[in-house]
Amino acid sequence: MYTVLVVCIIIVIVVLLLAVITTSKAYSYKHTVDSLDDNPFMNQEESQKDLNQEQKKG
Repeated sequence: MYTVLVVCIIIVIVVLLLAVITTSKAYSYKHTVDSLDDNPFMNQEESQKDLNQEQKKG
C-alpha cells in the first residue's frame, strides 16, 4: 500500500519538475522579428500604393 503511494508521489514530482523546466525554457526563448526592410509583403503593399496613386493622377 505504501509502496504504491510512494511511487505515485514520485511520478507526480517528476511530472511537475518537467512542466516547470519546460515552462522556464519557453519563457527564456528569445523571439526575433524581421526588420520592415526585409518584409516582402510590405514592399508589395508600398508598390501597390504607388501604382494606385499613379493611376489616380493619370
